[in-house]
Amino acid sequence: MTSSLEAQAGPGSVAAARGSARVVRRWLAGFGVVLLAPLAIRVVVLGSAPLWAVLVDLTGLVAVSAMICTFLVVCRLRVLSRAAGITALLSSHRSMGMLAAGSVLLHIGAVIAADPANLALLTWIAAPPRARAATAGTLALGAVIALGVLRGRVRQDYELWRWAHLALGGAAIALSGLHVVLVGQLVAHPVMRWVLVALGAVLCAGLVHRMSAARRSSEHVVREVRHDSPSVCTLVLHPRGAPLRFAPGQFAWLRLSRSGGEEHPFTIASSAAGGGCAFTVRSTGDFGTLLRSLPPGTPVWVDGPYGACSVDLLPQPAPGVAMIAAGVGITPMLSMVRTLADRHDPRPLLLVRAAREPQELLFRHELAHLAHRLDLTVVEAVRDAPPGWRGAVGDIGPPLLRAVLPPAAGRSSLDYFICGPPGFVTGVTDSLRELGVPEHRIHIEQF
Repeated sequence: MTSSLEAQAGPGSVAAARGSARVVRRWLAGFGVVLLAPLAIRVVVLGSAPLWAVLVDLTGLVAVSAMICTFLVVCRLRVLSRAAGITALLSSHRSMGMLAAGSVLLHIGAVIAADPANLALLTWIAAPPRARAATAGTLALGAVIALGVLRGRVRQDYELWRWAHLALGGAAIALSGLHVVLVGQLVAHPVMRWVLVALGAVLCAGLVHRMSAARRSSEHVVREVRHDSPSVCTLVLHPRGAPLRFAPGQFAWLRLSRSGGEEHPFTIASSAAGGGCAFTVRSTGDFGTLLRSLPPGTPVWVDGPYGACSVDLLPQPAPGVAMIAAGVGITPMLSMVRTLADRHDPRPLLLVRAAREPQELLFRHELAHLAHRLDLTVVEAVRDAPPGWRGAVGDIGPPLLRAVLPPAAGRSSLDYFICGPPGFVTGVTDSLRELGVPEHRIHIEQF
């Protein structure tokens, strides 16, 4: 029998969440096979060998398999994104990349330990082609990791960074494969040859899926562009065919051409109960500025939805919801609030939002109106408070959260959604943990 809590959580949300758990388990098993099966087969079919020779093969296989998995987790598998969430996938992407890099370093160490004369393979001029391919692939992989580190610390053009990341990552995988072929030892064995072919087939399948994003995209047209502030606009789209079906809080990629061209991910800000979709976008960079000036009728292609940070995709929905956002991190919260209002959801909702100054607190009038349709409490905090400001002042930390959340015994009765810059998300997550909020009740999305 469906409980009242499950009924309040939105149509199909509990069943979808249970299905998502199964999807995650199946994909984890699949990644485990890609990573571990080649190692097990290598040990079985090639039998005993000198220790360093075995380690050379195993570390090389782990490196290649980890690179493939690094690509697969971010090749826009909607079912996996919906089940695990984009934040978890990006974390797995980074972890797999570090595993690949570590395995490459161990592989190089094992090659040298097996025969110190192999140090000569690191000299580019005298090295044979197989060693040159390995060196170039290692440098490309190192550059990918460096780009990832710099992305979080240095402001860069997103599209330039994305293409550099893709090109260097592709080069690392291709050069590693070339190295394996030129070495020839594993390729020469009939069983291991088919193992390598299977790994290549998995990589090609992921690549084909990623390149077919244009075919999966749905065409929309611009109905209007609302200028919410000098730096933020809302792009309202109307579908050319069937409306986009999404869970509130999910995101999609926007592109202005049917195939190819620049594309960026944005959270869907509209209600999931409506027939169209809207994206609230900060007008920074060339693409964001271009979206702000699109005339009505302009075609836009939408690839989505992706992500799992949604009230509709929870394994065990709570009888209350707390949403905490900074800046344009308000967009998934708007989608959830608007959707819950359209569904006449009776649960208590708390929205805590932060900004540098009151002018950056968008949609205040709409939220005040929605508070009459929902059991919604809105708490606003600014860092630079003008004279007469009646809201909270400062960052969202334990003191403010302790004041607005239920007493300690009732905090675990809420689901917490957090969205904003990485530092904000980390700080709020740490604050909630300090206040005793259970880990499984905290759901995050970074941008």
